[in-house]
Amino acid sequence: MADFDFDLFVIGGGSGGVRAARMSANYGARVGLAEEFRYGGTCVIRGCVPKKLLVYASTFSQNFADAAGFGWEVGETRFDWLKLRDAKEAEITRLEGIYLRNLENAGVTPFHQHAVVTSPHSVRLADGREFTTKHILIATGGAPFVPGFQGSHLAITSNEVFDIGRLPKRVVIVGGGYIATEFAGIFNGLGSHVTQVYRRDLILRGFDDDIRTHVQQAMRGRGIDILLNEDIAHIEDMARHLEVHFKSGECREAGLVLYATGRNPNTAGLGLAETGVKLGPNGEVAVDEWSQSSVPSIYAVGDVTDRLALTPVAIREGAAFADTVFGANPTPADHSLVASAVFSQPEIGTVGMTEAQARETGPIEVYRATFQPMLNILAGRDEQMMMKLLVAGDSRPDSRRVLGVHIVGPAAGEMIQLAGIAVKMGATKEDFDRTVAVHPTAAEELVTMREPVSS
Repeated sequence: MADFDFDLFVIGGGSGGVRAARMSANYGARVGLAEEFRYGGTCVIRGCVPKKLLVYASTFSQNFADAAGFGWEVGETRFDWLKLRDAKEAEITRLEGIYLRNLENAGVTPFHQHAVVTSPHSVRLADGREFTTKHILIATGGAPFVPGFQGSHLAITSNEVFDIGRLPKRVVIVGGGYIATEFAGIFNGLGSHVTQVYRRDLILRGFDDDIRTHVQQAMRGRGIDILLNEDIAHIEDMARHLEVHFKSGECREAGLVLYATGRNPNTAGLGLAETGVKLGPNGEVAVDEWSQSSVPSIYAVGDVTDRLALTPVAIREGAAFADTVFGANPTPADHSLVASAVFSQPEIGTVGMTEAQARETGPIEVYRATFQPMLNILAGRDEQMMMKLLVAGDSRPDSRRVLGVHIVGPAAGEMIQLAGIAVKMGATKEDFDRTVAVHPTAAEELVTMREPVSS
């Protein structure tokens, strides 16, 4: 056997790469890891974690307003963006330190610099050092982008938005996906006037249509201006503000233009194609169910594979890689029935098929409940909650199995985590029905819906 410097060299210190590195080291492998930016990756540094902190911050404005209906008198309030920004930075710095310590405690050798693949069994660092390795794992994630147009350099992405110097009075957000929708809620809750621009006729493409419609209407009810079938033509810098010109001819002022129209896998400049690694049309590393690329010694996990871009999925893929390659326990990455949440306002929790997807598989029953949650009654808010179950029809081999659960409203993300366990286990509608409701909760609607709305 060839004598390598490492058994595994990981490029990328995000959630997937760190999990794979730590587990592989715990299995006894000699592991090196190179991260050129900050340990923790997109999720910890400029994604899930800071975003959720901003979501929490933005909901207080509604809480202050709602408190009056419950007998509270709340005085004048004032929001300090810089105080929130600095608190956020302190927290992600703390988490970054934990990531690095966990790597070192596991015996991983970290390198804080860029690395490239120079052969199926070697990598070179930015300082010129080159190491041989039996296996290479690419875990470099993805990055947002701004398409090219006149004035595109004046827009920012989710990479930069967490560190802006002041809270803008007017924000234009381009995109209809979960990132754009979440930031629309954040800035609206913090007091900015928000315009969300989407080139299609309904936001949140890929989610269940009832959920999409419900959330879009609720966002408009909260004061977010959603422009559909629209896009930016160009942006002008007017010194004191940006002037955003739309393709329809309309023009609006903004203090900030945020683009959230997708992400590209980070594979440029890694030497992958030169080493023979097959890349997909978006630059993603093409891998099989074992996360192995076209070069047998090179693997990839996380967003760089463009499979299912969720942090917990990257972590599971990293763990499956370590189990397979170093744990003598071949484990394919499981991407079925992954529950997820969108921290829009109102919040979404979803697992399984959409109604359109379920109907393509055969006859189904649809159970749906729309109601005013108790939290909103005394507050005087007419915003509704929605819950939806999709159930396999009686004539199917999987008769009565719950195919999808979709929730919109307070704590939807918390609820869907538990509903996801039941769906993953193959629960039937009757299993839900046999479960005694927890009262008074919104979640009890999941086990009390008796009559389908359609078939």
